[in-house]
Amino acid sequence: MSQIFDALQRSEAERAGIALTDLGSATELLQAAERATIDAVPVANTVAGMASKLEEPSQATPYPEFESMPVSIAPESKLVCLMERESLAAEKFRFLGVRLRQFKQTRPLKKILITSTCPNEGKSMVAANLACTLARKRQQRTLLLDGDLRRPVLAQQFGLGKVPGLSEWLQHGPGPISNIYRLESAGLWILPAGSTPQNPLELMQTGALSVLIEQLAASFDWIVVDSPPVLPLADASVWLRLVDGFLLVTRRGISEKKQLKKGLEALDQSKLLGTLINSSTDVVPSEYDYHYGSRGSSSREDTPQN
Repeated sequence: MSQIFDALQRSEAERAGIALTDLGSATELLQAAERATIDAVPVANTVAGMASKLEEPSQATPYPEFESMPVSIAPESKLVCLMERESLAAEKFRFLGVRLRQFKQTRPLKKILITSTCPNEGKSMVAANLACTLARKRQQRTLLLDGDLRRPVLAQQFGLGKVPGLSEWLQHGPGPISNIYRLESAGLWILPAGSTPQNPLELMQTGALSVLIEQLAASFDWIVVDSPPVLPLADASVWLRLVDGFLLVTRRGISEKKQLKKGLEALDQSKLLGTLINSSTDVVPSEYDYHYGSRGSSSREDTPQN
């Protein structure tokens, strides 16, 4: 899996004119990629129904009437992009954000799905950190959407408690969305999953979900969707039809090759943006996978992430 991730980085670096062999660390690569992004000429987004101005810094604040919520983060949430901004893990997410902005210059990319093949591989943690990273870009309006109606955790990660969200909106039918909350200290908006319904897949297949995503896409620069795992559920395939691309999260010591292969076969690989390796203990300049904790720590985190 690290070969897939490394190949994606090399192709992006070559397109931006960055020589990997000339860089001594991931920090230098990040800085070079940021300079390339700043110097590049933005390409207008061609998604039907999206105005080209959405690619430019936005002046208006979307949904100003929505409630602002305080953030109360527990250490086990592993929101390194808020709690440990100078850490190596946070730097990796910043690099991922740079590369996604580079992708956006050459292809329609606004709605990003974060998924995994099985539970406990860290997809929700990745989704939350990526959204926080994208939101740090000035005037980049970012929405974090918890699309896992079966086992939602994002509201808990940010300390929001039990608040209504996507589930309640779907059960009441299409209409104005009022369950989005502004997380001031994180600089982003969140649409939590809400209560767990008895028929999550049926709710998602009514057609209301596509209407909602279209409405949200008109007001946000980035929408990061945390979906259920690919196996054995069909929920992720429903979300995949509504997004521009997806990131597949794997976890060292948890992900199995057989399941990973089966999961990839169930997904539209033309929308695959890359594969992330969670809980890696090997951190060297030639490897750009995700590491949480010290070098000598176990490859498995103490608290499983959904």
